[in-house]
Amino acid sequence: MSQLLRLDLGCGSNKKEGFIGVDNSEECIPDVLCDLGKDKWPWDSGTVDEVYSSHFLEHLTGEQRLHFFAELHRVLKPGAQAFIQVPYYSSMRAAQDPTHQWPPICEASFLYVNAEWRKANKIDHYIDDSIDFDFTYGYIFDPAWEARNHEAKLFAAKHYINVVHDLVVTLIKRAP
Repeated sequence: MSQLLRLDLGCGSNKKEGFIGVDNSEECIPDVLCDLGKDKWPWDSGTVDEVYSSHFLEHLTGEQRLHFFAELHRVLKPGAQAFIQVPYYSSMRAAQDPTHQWPPICEASFLYVNAEWRKANKIDHYIDDSIDFDFTYGYIFDPAWEARNHEAKLFAAKHYINVVHDLVVTLIKRAP
């Protein structure tokens, strides 16, 4: 049985155990040195089983994010998943780091990686039509909100700042 190909994209100095660490900084000592927002990724199409990326995507510009999603879709096997964690747009964590790029990321940001949604909203003309993911998401709440009931947390996430620290998204590659 072959070993699963699992990538930690933008791993920094904190590579996830059991994953191949990928980063563009030699100082992080990644397993693979690659600029994920610009370079063609060094894996063949449809060969990657799983991706993990924590607090990396927000460092890419809009154009680099589109490149990231196109390459992610290219290398993942159909049905494979990518787990992405980013600071939530209404959290001060989204703005505190001067290397974070605009715009901050929210749930609706991921609608743009779903081809059916783009087509239904007549905006399928400016994003690579090969990018096609389904997705689910959840939140990492500020500890002061953790014990609240589900409805209260969702209301607060929508209407208040600094309630949600991070957005956690699972992208699932749709088969062509």
